[in-house]
Amino acid sequence: MSRRVVRQSKFRHVFGQAAKADQTYEDIRVSKVTWDSAFCAVNPKFLAIIVEAGGGGAFIVLPLAKTGRVDKNHPLVTGHTGPVLDIDWCPHNDNVIASASDDTTVMVWQIPDYTPVRNITEPVITLEGHSKRVGILSWHPTARNVLLSAGGDNVIIIWNVGTGEVLLSLDDLHPDVIHSVCWNSNGSLLATTCKDKTLRIVDPRKGRVVAERFAAHEGMRPMRAVFTRLGHIFTTGFTRMSQRELGLWDPNNFEEPVALQEMDTSNGVLLPFYDPDSSIVYLCGKGDSSIRYFEITEEPPFVHYLNTFSSKEPQRGMGFMPKRGLDVSKCEIARFYKLHERKCEPIVMTVPRKSDLFQDDLYPDTPGPEPALEADEWLSGQDAEPVLISLKDGYVPPKHRELRVTKSNILDVRPPAGPRRSQSASGAPLSQQHTLETLLEEVKALRERVQAQDERITALENMLCELVDGTD
Repeated sequence: MSRRVVRQSKFRHVFGQAAKADQTYEDIRVSKVTWDSAFCAVNPKFLAIIVEAGGGGAFIVLPLAKTGRVDKNHPLVTGHTGPVLDIDWCPHNDNVIASASDDTTVMVWQIPDYTPVRNITEPVITLEGHSKRVGILSWHPTARNVLLSAGGDNVIIIWNVGTGEVLLSLDDLHPDVIHSVCWNSNGSLLATTCKDKTLRIVDPRKGRVVAERFAAHEGMRPMRAVFTRLGHIFTTGFTRMSQRELGLWDPNNFEEPVALQEMDTSNGVLLPFYDPDSSIVYLCGKGDSSIRYFEITEEPPFVHYLNTFSSKEPQRGMGFMPKRGLDVSKCEIARFYKLHERKCEPIVMTVPRKSDLFQDDLYPDTPGPEPALEADEWLSGQDAEPVLISLKDGYVPPKHRELRVTKSNILDVRPPAGPRRSQSASGAPLSQQHTLETLLEEVKALRERVQAQDERITALENMLCELVDGTD
């Protein structure tokens, strides 16, 4: 009688657990916009969720610790004139978030560590270059202030947020709507999927496709792609019979898939969240009530099913915490923020271990908040792997850091004099200078109102004097 050999893996027993009721975020009107993005972004400091908003688009930003019922008057981040379709936190500054909208613009926002009294309405910078809705955002993993956006105009634009300039515009690589864009680990290549059913590997600085595969999944519904740690491409899509399917591909040989597995019949697009440290990919379908997870290895069948976390309520969206935001003392290897219709529920993925000591096999050094390159260095052709940090003593987010923006003067072609530090003319950070200018305008308006009142009082005084003189 032959015995079945069980594959050895430290992640075989990973299990998911939903947070208790008092650890959820309640009374949030999650956006009902029909769009296949996650609607949620999270980092070690803040949780951001796209919400319903009348007369434009908005998202709410909550400090992670602010669980429970959210005040209905809690300030929102508003500024877009159309629905917000995607949001993404900057990996190198936990107080900076970008938003993309149906109104064709991308806005970059500075979020203060304190809770503001009023809505945040002024972005640090507005990026205008797309001619149709912008539905995809992705920050460069290693270069400072480099942001990618993709729009309904089939164009990918890579911006320098520090200057507001377009670094690269890839406008003739995709003949149809772009469904997903993903950087590789050092930001030298992009994996894109498109409505024309083609999976492409793009070198953005050369502006060309270096490899492509038509019909990686044969169905017409949207496909998603992410790079794995070993440089393979993991994809989710649909078969011709509308079965959901996952695939693993070697970009050096796109002829045959490394692995291809059919899953189930459902309409929801599977959003893949990949953790390079553990090489686990988590699949969250919009409208599903489960999270399936697989380990990707170098041994056949290459994509190994681990388990499924199931719940009763379907998910409207999902946030995925970066590794540095996890609780290493509890052997937490992933944390999701599941969006319901009116709330957000954290879901923790844990490896069961008996010891309380730091488990270094679960937590290799992971990308930290420091960029490895400046924007111009990356544009000139340099590549660098992410700057890694150890999680042995836990991660403490750095204090508030100002995003400084220096817009280049298009009328003055001379090189800028003085230091290269991105500052406004007065030497103050842009957002600080903007606040001072707003205060000055308010003071001037107040002075004008006081002067008007003075004039009315003087006129009334003169009229009363005349009346008194007349009675005499």
